[in-house]
Amino acid sequence: MDDEDWGTATRGVRAGQRRTEEGEHAEPLFLTSSYVFASAAEAAARFAGETPGNIYSRFTNPTVRTFEQRLAAMERGECCVATASGMAAILATCLGLLQAGDHIVSSRSIFGSTTVLFDKYLARFGIEVSYVPLEDPDAWAAAARPETRLFFLETPSNPLTALGDISVLADLAHARGGLLVVDNCFCTPALQRPLTLGADIVIHSATKYIDGQGRCIGGAVVGNREQVGEAVFGVIRTAGPSMSPFNAWVFLKGLETLSLRMRAHSASALALARWLESHPAVTRVHYPGLASHPQHALARRQQDDFGGILAFEVRGGQAAAWQVIDATRMISITANLGDAKTTITHPASTTHGRLSPEQRAAAGVGDGLIRLAVGLEEVEDIQRDLARGLDALARG
Repeated sequence: MDDEDWGTATRGVRAGQRRTEEGEHAEPLFLTSSYVFASAAEAAARFAGETPGNIYSRFTNPTVRTFEQRLAAMERGECCVATASGMAAILATCLGLLQAGDHIVSSRSIFGSTTVLFDKYLARFGIEVSYVPLEDPDAWAAAARPETRLFFLETPSNPLTALGDISVLADLAHARGGLLVVDNCFCTPALQRPLTLGADIVIHSATKYIDGQGRCIGGAVVGNREQVGEAVFGVIRTAGPSMSPFNAWVFLKGLETLSLRMRAHSASALALARWLESHPAVTRVHYPGLASHPQHALARRQQDDFGGILAFEVRGGQAAAWQVIDATRMISITANLGDAKTTITHPASTTHGRLSPEQRAAAGVGDGLIRLAVGLEEVEDIQRDLARGLDALARG
């Protein structure tokens, strides 16, 4: 069978592997900084880009390349460039595709560090950003300018799990001569493949679900050969925010089980969301799998499942939210997500803590909001742990 016929789970196990003469079954880990050439002429041809092959592990490493090819296959992209972190992936994309005077239209509902990158650092180089509601295509259209080059969104969003209609926004971006960039961290290619819906570039924080066990930091950019394989790759080659071979090897192992894990995360998250929705201490639950979610129909249309992230609100603001979080005994209090272990955090004081109160309010991140990244434990154990604080809160 040709690998183009393989499903996503099969690609996650098989794509990109090229066995060496040793005949190894698992992917090898190449821990080397440099490579030896057969002759001075071969070295010159490699450095000039006239012949393919390894040059220096900052930008050519066989283990990293296998990870890149496998993730590209899962996302149905032409190529992938691995980076040192998810934020490095966003930065490399912007540096590779933008110049002074360009403009970005971005969802207002993005990761706090992404907002800081846009407002504090890209602004220094003359790149402006306009923020719009994720769910409102008319607002995206109104914000576009002749100099708009990128339309940027996360879907589902962090932490409120709002959705953007990828197909609609892709058509809008292309009609205005721009590119649609989708951060696919929450769904991964196991649940959502933005390129097949019209997006141009997909961003990943491999640190999250691609790893799956909270071990390594990494990121990736997936797209076509010109925009990603040349422009973004050029930033990695020159500036060096590179993925380490060891981390790439760990991420390869994560990709093998990604589809299985994402289905398990999704099933447990849906069960917990339904339970939270009925709890008297909870005023609102944000999860696309719930029929009460305003974009439930869109989630069913553009995702294969609903993911492992949910958020819920409690009365009493920060004090009440912290009370619920601090009452847990098993769930890990950490801002990371995508782990086998369930994690809980208070976005207003952690992931979105560097934003101004006005920015947090505009993003819908209130003081009573709690984000839960549902892990792989028994659902009943997670529920029991959350109930310690929630039941006490309900009793007053």
